[in-house]
Amino acid sequence: MKKKAFVLLEDGTIFHGSSIGLDGTVTGEICFNTGMSGYQEIFTDPSYKGQLMVTANVHIGNYGIADEDSENDQVQISGLIMRNFSEFQSRPRSNGKTLKELLKANDIVAISDVDTRALVKHIRNNGSQNALISTRADEISSLRHLLDQTPSMVGLELCSHVSTVKRYSLGDENSDFKIVALDLGIKKSILSCLVNLGCHIIVFPYDTSFKTLHAENPDGYFLSNGPGDPSASPKIIEIVKQIIVSGIPTFGICLGHQMIALASGLTTYKMHNGHRGINHPVKNLLTGKGEITSQNHGFAVSMKDLESISNVELTHIHLNDETVAGISRNDFPVFSVQYHPEASPGPHDSHYLFQEFIDLIKSK
Repeated sequence: MKKKAFVLLEDGTIFHGSSIGLDGTVTGEICFNTGMSGYQEIFTDPSYKGQLMVTANVHIGNYGIADEDSENDQVQISGLIMRNFSEFQSRPRSNGKTLKELLKANDIVAISDVDTRALVKHIRNNGSQNALISTRADEISSLRHLLDQTPSMVGLELCSHVSTVKRYSLGDENSDFKIVALDLGIKKSILSCLVNLGCHIIVFPYDTSFKTLHAENPDGYFLSNGPGDPSASPKIIEIVKQIIVSGIPTFGICLGHQMIALASGLTTYKMHNGHRGINHPVKNLLTGKGEITSQNHGFAVSMKDLESISNVELTHIHLNDETVAGISRNDFPVFSVQYHPEASPGPHDSHYLFQEFIDLIKSK
């Protein structure tokens, strides 16, 4: 017989479910991802640090785990909520490794048999909020105080929890393109995209000084994705300001995009729900073409601010809600997008952005 478990939201709403065998209680900001595949990549994405993940896909765990699909060496979500959980796998490439084994190795509390359709609709209508999941189903009342102690994502700095602690490099050292990447919570597949284009990449911790970064004499700077409130990291914003005015080609994605915006005088805000999934439609305003994108963010850049700042141009727009999906500077070789062009998981419509970064370097 399955052990009872539950989800308790900050607004007092409770959803009941079952433990998958990993007991405990965890808190965090609850969010949902609409992707129909790629659960391993999602769970290991550092951008999800501090969040409880609700999967919109009904079946989770059914194709197991493959080591090469992890975006980080650790599972990054705080907890997992799903409808149907499979302890078995049907993909030969997983070599028999199961999602349950991965979650257990990372001490991740996960619950199943939750009405995730109703839960996703509740979050969609009421907005993202803190929540608690627990296998201690008989202690709901006594656990409520833990939610009061859970910090809001607004004003929360999380880069320091996911960034590398030491410098490392990837790719051919004799490459024509040396890229310095600031790790705000970088994914392995992003680095692979750059390596595949012939780049030598040197990855630095999130708080590395501009002097240290610039001493590498890079051909380009890359600002990665990551978790938390971008405005809660003023030191990173100052570093990015110096990167921009250096005149060296710079490309930012997701949190890196937001840091470029903040360093350029724009502001960011907490979204009602955020964008998390692999089917988000974006229009490239420079080409007129549409692309389906992989996104994962709870903050966005102010569209209103763009109207009053002349040296920042809107390049991409999200077609569902007309939020900012990409910007560029017209005074420095700098551009960024709000989504994940490496698309892991997701479609490859946006891979061209990495080549545009290389082309920008070549033009200097």
